Amino acid sequence: MKTKVLLLLLSFFALSMQAQRGVRIGYIDMEYILENVVEYQEANTQLNAKVEKWKIEIEQKKSKVEQMKKDLNAEKVLLTKELVEEREEDIQILEKEMLEYQQDRFGPQGDLVIQRRLLVQPIQDQVFNAVQEIAGTRRYDFIFDKSADVVMLYSDKKYDISELVLRRINITRKQGERKARNKKSELEKFDATPPPPNPEVEARKKIQEERRADRAKSLEERRQQKLKEREALKKAYDERKKKLLEEREARKKAAQEAREKKKKENEEKKKKDNNNL
Repeated sequence: MKTKVLLLLLSFFALSMQAQRGVRIGYIDMEYILENVVEYQEANTQLNAKVEKWKIEIEQKKSKVEQMKKDLNAEKVLLTKELVEEREEDIQILEKEMLEYQQDRFGPQGDLVIQRRLLVQPIQDQVFNAVQEIAGTRRYDFIFDKSADVVMLYSDKKYDISELVLRRINITRKQGERKARNKKSELEKFDATPPPPNPEVEARKKIQEERRADRAKSLEERRQQKLKEREALKKAYDERKKKLLEEREARKKAAQEAREKKKKENEEKKKKDNNNL
């Protein structure tokens, strides 16, 4: 890919030597432009805050799984085989949920990749439009992106039009803000009554709201059912653990009583033998 770009650039320069007028070439630095677009920086800061929150949530899930593993290892001697298997299954479920959550956030198709693409796309569109205008008005033949996959062994600063692109973006944004203010000002002049609701639109909204409510209700019911199942498993585990501890204590007490009985019998036998002598 890089070799092709180099050959392409060499071809452009060869053509410029043969043409009646030189081929006009410029370049932009997309990274520099993004760093100087306020909207991008604000949105990027918000996204980075989300990323930190996701990382904390993943670490909390990891810690919970690790703690459950430690607790199981510590209590395994007191548990039956069935209880051990149940605890291991719970750990596997939570571990799977943690990995799925991590993949949903940071995977190749995760939220981070999607939101970064959505964040950059509007700025890229603005840059593209600005480049088209600048190329048309200033008669550029080729404009490259320095931060993309283009090998620029040397680039003279005088061919960098990044500042022009930034100014064009700012002008376009200010024009849009001015139009929005003018439109708002004109609307405020009139005390227009809102149009009557469209029955079809209202009906669609109602159906959508009902569907959202049904989905929310279904999710909540599943969540409550899952909580009940977990509570039932926890209660059964606590009862079995209590029973095992009681049985263990009973066996210990029985063994102690048996030892005391044996000791008493030995003492009585010894006493009887001494009396016979």
